[in-house]
Amino acid sequence: MKTTYFILLIFIFGLSYPLRAQQNEEIYWLTWEELDLALEENPKPVFIFFHAEWCAYCKKIEREIFTKKKVIGKLNKKYYAVEMDIETEDTIHFDGQKFSNMQSKTKRNGVHQLPLLLASRKNAPFSLPVTLIFDKDFRLQKRVFEYYTSKELLQML
Repeated sequence: MKTTYFILLIFIFGLSYPLRAQQNEEIYWLTWEELDLALEENPKPVFIFFHAEWCAYCKKIEREIFTKKKVIGKLNKKYYAVEMDIETEDTIHFDGQKFSNMQSKTKRNGVHQLPLLLASRKNAPFSLPVTLIFDKDFRLQKRVFEYYTSKELLQML
């Protein structure tokens, strides 16, 4: 009887393993420093997602879009992906420069220098979510300042 249960357990585990492996697939997010090195060694397009803890649409994109198998596959295969909480107080070294969150010293929800540099718009307040797509030479190709579906994202990519 114990042998039967053991065999059944192995069988169930064997069937469920591929499902768990698929569920564990996720976007391979690089740090800014890793991106800097990767672009030097092997240039390819870059996908950047700026978010914050309080941003409902950012959370929705993370939960509903960045978990889709096609999105994960395309981003991991064709792009270097970087995600960043705009309120981080980390000092970031990128492209030979140092960036920090100077606003955090004087403002609640202060925005880091990197998102301010890359995702600010003329005559518009800084807003989230922000998605940026760069070509392999780190030239800006697309800026998106709103929620999108996985189908829309795949078309952008």
